[in-house]
Amino acid sequence: MNFLTIGHRGVMGVEPENTLRSFVAAEQAGLDVIELDLHLSKDGALVVMHDTEVDRTTDGTGPIAEQTLDELRALDAGCGERVPVFEEVLDGVRAPLQAEIKDVAAARALAEVMHRRDLVARVEVSSFHDEAIAEIARLVPGVRTALIGSRFGPDIVDRAVAAGAATVCLNIRRLTLEVVEHARKADLKIIGWVVNTQDHLRLVRALELDGATTDYPEIKRTGRFTA
Repeated sequence: MNFLTIGHRGVMGVEPENTLRSFVAAEQAGLDVIELDLHLSKDGALVVMHDTEVDRTTDGTGPIAEQTLDELRALDAGCGERVPVFEEVLDGVRAPLQAEIKDVAAARALAEVMHRRDLVARVEVSSFHDEAIAEIARLVPGVRTALIGSRFGPDIVDRAVAAGAATVCLNIRRLTLEVVEHARKADLKIIGWVVNTQDHLRLVRALELDGATTDYPEIKRTGRFTA
């Protein structure tokens, strides 16, 4: 089984999250997949940022949806980095991507890029929202999707199956053997997040998960040797 290490917003433990600098560092560290978050700007640009507001990760304030791309590009996203648009990330790194979307509108914008650039093989789409997963699957036949769960029970598996997802990305602090077994019976892959300690990595390996999302590149090196 190929165990995947997924860089959470790049390598946000050591670089400014969701920036090209962070994504390049994740790729250079040898992480298998790079995870990022997508939102739409006021003028419809697909920008890479986690929160709905810019306050936490930039020197600006206010909702992303109320600012144009030019306004967002004027912000400092950490270490002088600019807020990237999705296509800049596609061009800036070669690694496979896991793109998290927050709503149906982002799904539609992402679908347009995926068709134009033939990204079905490279980009997996994830979301906490079942309807966003279902929408991207409707718009992009063959797309790989993952349902994310933070607070969940075994029903997360039923929701994933209903939405057509092939993977569940689950909070490692709440993951139980019951949920793992239910997911396996449904032929779902399971990714644990956020795996930043050796204890969590050992748990991931003991549960025989398919991969781990991490803030730190060291997990790639130690993951191969942790039983």
